Amino acid sequence: MKNMLLKLSGIVASLALVITAFNSNSACVFLVHQPELPDEAKKLSKF
Repeated sequence: MKNMLLKLSGIVASLALVITAFNSNSACVFLVHQPELPDEAKKLSKF
């Protein structure tokens, strides 16, 4: 059970990193609101 939990947590962490990188490289669809990104997320940006 512990081994499965470790694998699952690794998958969730990888998914969170991919989603953060995607969000830092995209603009907000709303014209009025673009929330501030943390400095760590800005480092993942390609721009």
